[in-house]
Amino acid sequence: MPGPREPRASLERSSGRLGVPAAAGAEAVRWSGAPRVPRRRALRAALLGRDSSTRRTTHLGPVLRCGGHHRAPKVDTVLSEEFEIRTGSVEVVYDLTAECEQFLSRVPRADGLLNVWVPHATAGLAVLETGAGSDEDLLTALNDLLPRDDRWRHQHGTPGHGRDHVLPALVPPSVTVPVLSGRMALGTWQSVCLVDTNVDNPVRRVRLSFLAG
Repeated sequence: MPGPREPRASLERSSGRLGVPAAAGAEAVRWSGAPRVPRRRALRAALLGRDSSTRRTTHLGPVLRCGGHHRAPKVDTVLSEEFEIRTGSVEVVYDLTAECEQFLSRVPRADGLLNVWVPHATAGLAVLETGAGSDEDLLTALNDLLPRDDRWRHQHGTPGHGRDHVLPALVPPSVTVPVLSGRMALGTWQSVCLVDTNVDNPVRRVRLSFLAG
């Protein structure tokens, strides 16, 4: 049985991911998002506030509505943000759970679904335990299944790079997590992770979208 889990923040912020040596400079580096909609600026500012330390824009849907006796506000909208992760030049399993929680902290405490998406042909997303060796085991298993050798028809880039283009068929680029009262309904040992085996691309984009229930 795994021992008590250490506080997430103290582990994640030191290395960028748990249990795997961090790539040089591995960290979230920039927030960005969908184009602003001028007529909703006042609503956006009131809902999310402004953060001068990051560049962030958020796309809001048409209207916010409080649902009578519902225990949390009903949000008739989709909220979506995109940010970048610097993974460096090594294979990584990067724990995105803190970034997901930060995004949800700016959303009314509603029920719904959080979709995490990476718009890349050589990266994927997985929900797994981190910090107890499972992240390293995943990278080892992927190297066994997809060896970095010359068998691949897709041959540009680093030798064996063709295997990175097969990765999303095994580790898909999207994952959806239930959200209850503004919090992800993850199990005790579950984390949302970016899986990136492409050593030629040191920066990855991640889009988070909240769909209210």
